Amino acid sequence: MHRVIRTSEGPQPRGVYSQAIVADGFVFVAGQAAINPKTNELELGDIRSEVRRTLQNIQAILQAAGSSLRDVVRVGVFLADINDFAAMNEVYREFFPENPPARTTVGAQLPKIKVEIDCIARVRKPRKN
Repeated sequence: MHRVIRTSEGPQPRGVYSQAIVADGFVFVAGQAAINPKTNELELGDIRSEVRRTLQNIQAILQAAGSSLRDVVRVGVFLADINDFAAMNEVYREFFPENPPARTTVGAQLPKIKVEIDCIARVRKPRKN
């Protein structure tokens, strides 16, 4: 059995997917980008601002699922330009200052955006929709 996570605090899906799914004590957050959840419009900028907005979106979705950034066990980072790795890492460190989760970072062809991030986290406080 699984539970679909929907929150207005995170960007609304632009395709056939859920913001996140909770199953077997974990939350699986779909790839997120720098989208303002209030307007559902892209907030394009430099890599630092896009990473920051993306991680804020993930944080909101995790919270809606009864989880948090402290509970993240794995992160996938997709960069349109692998040369942005150091700048991405700088902002990433602000959100995961100690004992960061396992992570894979790869270069990817992305439409308009500089970064997309997904993650898996443990759920500590199950919530009802």
